[in-house]
Amino acid sequence: MDAAKSHRKIIHIDMDAFYASVEQRDFPEYRGKPLVVGGLPEGRGGVVATASYEARKFGIRSAMPSKTAQRLCPQAIFVFPRFDAYKAVSIHIREIFHRYTDIIEPLSLDEAYLDVTSDKQNIGSALDIAKLIKQAIKNELELTASAGVSINKFVAKIASDINKPDGLTFIGPSRIEQFMEGLAVEKFYGVGKVTATRMKAMGLHTGADLKKLSETEMIQYFGKPGKFYYQIVRGIDNREVQPHRETKSVSVEDTYQEDLVDRETMVPELSILTERLAKRLQRSGLRGKTVTVKFKFHDFTLITRSLSVPGFINETEEIQQAVVIILNNAPVDGKRIRLLGVGLSNFEKDKDGEDEMQLKLF
Repeated sequence: MDAAKSHRKIIHIDMDAFYASVEQRDFPEYRGKPLVVGGLPEGRGGVVATASYEARKFGIRSAMPSKTAQRLCPQAIFVFPRFDAYKAVSIHIREIFHRYTDIIEPLSLDEAYLDVTSDKQNIGSALDIAKLIKQAIKNELELTASAGVSINKFVAKIASDINKPDGLTFIGPSRIEQFMEGLAVEKFYGVGKVTATRMKAMGLHTGADLKKLSETEMIQYFGKPGKFYYQIVRGIDNREVQPHRETKSVSVEDTYQEDLVDRETMVPELSILTERLAKRLQRSGLRGKTVTVKFKFHDFTLITRSLSVPGFINETEEIQQAVVIILNNAPVDGKRIRLLGVGLSNFEKDKDGEDEMQLKLF
């Protein structure tokens, strides 16, 4: 087969300021104003889930403390997320995707990879399909999306971020290697702040700098991810779009305006979280064996404790029994808790673990 004809056609779709855009669509009074979706800044304050583009001009970003966002933009409007509304929109977006391909890998409610190498409507051009998807989202949902088009997942994802909002960027095979050489190291998949800082201290600022290292040196300096960096800077990414990625865990959590100071105050909060988790599991038809509780302390240190139970569960009472055992064994005496989380994993379709109760303290 001719090499040029063997390339996959990958689209990465990323909704623009998704939660905030849905709020501005549904509530005209928010349009054109700096809007922050997430925890409110009152009390100890929450965290920004997303911000409208009007708010981003002030430097407000996702995961930023809401108090910081308010300092940056005192006139910002803060609203709680409406996840049911966002999920409904996400389902509609997914239906639009399915008009062109069933090879869809959702990454979250607002982004996904699509493999359109063979599309349902025999359009042939990934760029044309991306245009049609963007237009359908705009016409049917009154929202905008940005799209990246290329021959692999990594480049498509980077491309979708180049011309936001409402962007469409195509990076073809002949441009990929030059594009990767000019890419800042912090843009590479798996390169976090610590690794990026380390790279820059070594004089590695761009893909071109990384390209000077041999594969052996990459692995020597950066461990297992070094092999991926070596390949991707040369435009090689063989990961397939995975339409049936298994759900590994489901969890819920809350950050509290006032610290929880003893186990007695944690019990009712954990009960609320457990009920929310059970409802989510039942809606998804999931049952699991391993219950995990997350504790984040006042100083932001974090611990998790897990308990594996004999059978598969998803009922509130069953999960609650495990949560109580975990809480009673957790080292929280004298600690101030700012966040609690409860999750379930090791689902029924996963490989069964030992049929005995095991408390993991890690």
